[in-house]
Amino acid sequence: MLRQMRWMTDREGRWELDVESPATMEGTARPVPGDPLPLGLSRGPRVTRTKQLDFFHRFMASPLVPAFSPYRSGLSLDHAHLFHLAENWSFTILEQLHVKKLVEVVKEKLSNRQEGVPWTNDLKRQLHDVMSLGVGTELLITPDTTLLLELYNIKKGERGKAIINHKLPQQNLKLEASWPGLFVDKQGVYWDVPLSLSADFASVGSSSGLSYRLLVQQNSGEPKCFGGDETNDVPLALLPGLCVKAAFSIKKSIDVWRKKEDKLKMVQPYDVFLSDPHVSFTRIVGAVASGSLGDCSKRISVQDERSNAFRVFNDRNKFAAFADLFASVTFTAQHGNFQRLFLDLTRVSARLDISSGSLFLRGASRLAQDFFFSRRPDLETFCDVCPNTIVSLQQQIVGPFSFRVESSVAIDPRSQDRLVRVDDSVFAIDWALKVLGSAKATAWYSPKHQEAMVELRFFEA
Repeated sequence: MLRQMRWMTDREGRWELDVESPATMEGTARPVPGDPLPLGLSRGPRVTRTKQLDFFHRFMASPLVPAFSPYRSGLSLDHAHLFHLAENWSFTILEQLHVKKLVEVVKEKLSNRQEGVPWTNDLKRQLHDVMSLGVGTELLITPDTTLLLELYNIKKGERGKAIINHKLPQQNLKLEASWPGLFVDKQGVYWDVPLSLSADFASVGSSSGLSYRLLVQQNSGEPKCFGGDETNDVPLALLPGLCVKAAFSIKKSIDVWRKKEDKLKMVQPYDVFLSDPHVSFTRIVGAVASGSLGDCSKRISVQDERSNAFRVFNDRNKFAAFADLFASVTFTAQHGNFQRLFLDLTRVSARLDISSGSLFLRGASRLAQDFFFSRRPDLETFCDVCPNTIVSLQQQIVGPFSFRVESSVAIDPRSQDRLVRVDDSVFAIDWALKVLGSAKATAWYSPKHQEAMVELRFFEA
């Protein structure tokens, strides 16, 4: 699916290490705690944006990689230069060309030429507006530890990031500092936090069984709306303060039916993870707890009388604590082996997310009582037990190319117009990179948020 459930959840929302976003040169953002992530942005295991661009240049004959976002003057074209200074040390230069600004400069030069004005006038200033530059370096300190330093839009000194990744047996530790930190809320609005520090410790490598994660997040400074629109309310979770989250989950996958026979012999599938027709279910259940200190604790102060989740808020000491359950069920059905040239892959999936187990259990209990006593159920209670639903469809077009669409589906009996509402659709074209086993170049577009991007994705099913 375009949006993988690779994050933990709490009643206030979800977090993710990073998500793809075309809003800035760095190509990443984080979801605001408390908000579900807009579709299209989340993804699986990733490499840095500059390494993605270098792969496009070297192996896919794409010297310029497009992206579209209203936050950076519409269409832009990215190019990266990767230099290996040593076996364990690399240096990158990232260039971004703003097409709209380039067209404006060309029109201005043509107009000045007709008036006899030399075309070299203000050329330096205009190139400054048309191009953005970024630099970065990655150092392999040990076989298990890497250091990444990145600076973006260096002519203005706007953005920077430092990341240390350390691999442990079945675990991963990531330390990150961003100035500013870029966050995105459920409406697709981006926010800059002047300084964001985080430490993330998580289990890795297990497709089923127990998973766990510990996150420490420190935000400093007053958040500002990225792009200059000050009409939106600042998300309380981004206010200055310290937040600690811990979560664990248990995942179980069940194959109702899987067919491994009838594959073409001596023919490699376009994607090894999509080579078996099957019908399967995957369930995830878990719990999350968080503690906040500082102004960011105000988000816990918003009481929900319908929820039985553990919640403590001390306004005087600016301290808050929270704990709840969560669950998810995913249904997947696939036809075809993704080996033949035409129509050899049709895949449908639906995921039902219960972000608050306490609210769901409370609503289910009340509905059961209403049914037992033959009472008319309350619409608010019915909405409490309706999970957040995401459905997706993937269809092979020809060869390694397939089309995908994904949408969120909401059931709202309180609405007089539509009982079922389809929202936040994302459309994508996937190019499976057969030689890598399970990887693809994805070009996706979100009509609601007016964003589009081309990126690499690995090991997604």
